[in-house]
Amino acid sequence: MKKLIIACLVATFAAAAHADYAGPGAQPAATTVQQLTNAGKDDQRVVLRGHVLKAMGDEKYTFSDGTGEIAVKIDPKRWPAGQQVSETTTVELTGKYDKELFGKPKVKVHEVRVVQ
Repeated sequence: MKKLIIACLVATFAAAAHADYAGPGAQPAATTVQQLTNAGKDDQRVVLRGHVLKAMGDEKYTFSDGTGEIAVKIDPKRWPAGQQVSETTTVELTGKYDKELFGKPKVKVHEVRVVQ
């Protein structure tokens, strides 16, 4: 019986330890491609809203929000299940800005959401 109680307590405290900051600045602010290319910081969390224009191969795509274009890397498992995405579909990409030392910057996408 003691082992069961201890196991329940350990599970409870382990779940509570997996907390995350939720105050100001915790969520990435929506931004534009132009803002990123002009003043973006490496590893900055971003939210972009616009259109995936074309595939460039190797999980890379061209994204545009009307202020500019940027390369985005989207793992196949990040695409919304059961939803078709084309160049006319408005999507919201959440990810991390990768400012390359050599070459063009890109966004590593963590989530793709279709905007209605």
